Amino acid sequence: MQIEILNPALKDYRFVLASQSPRRQALLKEFGLPFTVDVRPVEEVFDESLTPGQIAVQLAVKKASAFPQDEVPEKTLIITADTVVAGGGKVLGKPENSAEAKEMLRILSGRSHEVITGVNLKSGKKEKAFSVSTKVFFKELSREEIDYYVARYKPFDKAGAYGIQEWIGFAGITRIEGSYFNVVGLPVHALYEELKSW
Repeated sequence: MQIEILNPALKDYRFVLASQSPRRQALLKEFGLPFTVDVRPVEEVFDESLTPGQIAVQLAVKKASAFPQDEVPEKTLIITADTVVAGGGKVLGKPENSAEAKEMLRILSGRSHEVITGVNLKSGKKEKAFSVSTKVFFKELSREEIDYYVARYKPFDKAGAYGIQEWIGFAGITRIEGSYFNVVGLPVHALYEELKSW
């Protein structure tokens, strides 16, 4: 993609994706935005009194805080993101082990849940955060299906313990309302609109 088509004002910008997620990196690459990866560690803790959307944004902003604004060049744009899953009255992050992953999938089984991705854009001059939500519907998952998925795919780096693009997405998700790419990990359509008006 030519940056001039997206936004001529961004023509000379350098884009940095601050994410180790191979899914986010793949989506941004397919989108056609040239970028480098620079990930700086932050503690991914959040205020549990916030709404899921606020939590996703808080975590994206926290990741961006590792890049002090006075150290970000004027024509560099840092992109950070975080995805959370809200289902069964809980906010589900990344499972720490197989038992936790299976419990998360039991919570999601046979019902709908929300997948919310918070995104933060930060340059040397300004900063903006936003979030996108998608509703996902799971069929009733059997114990064998959950056990198979967790053992085979080890979804420990995924919020809610699943990847929509993996086997469980094909076998277990009956429909979604909203952006598919948001569930994968980056709402590219919304990012595009934000960059057009940056």
